[in-house]
Amino acid sequence: MSPRASTPRRHLPTSPFQPAPPAPRSEEFAPGDRVTHDRHGMGTVVSVEADDWCTVRFSSGELRRVAGLTLGKL
Repeated sequence: MSPRASTPRRHLPTSPFQPAPPAPRSEEFAPGDRVTHDRHGMGTVVSVEADDWCTVRFSSGELRRVAGLTLGKL
């Protein structure tokens, strides 16, 4: 038995089993940007990593690595 081709499957428009929508693209951040986080509050971006994670220093002085999707730009 041969393996299946790795082509994406087509879905009928009326099918209840629709593929998941693509993830929304997060904003682009740069060091020095002011951001807000739902749990940790306001902060400043210290560094940005290639895998869409940012290191942020929050107003409490805490330094945290957070996903770019959870941040909002001010």
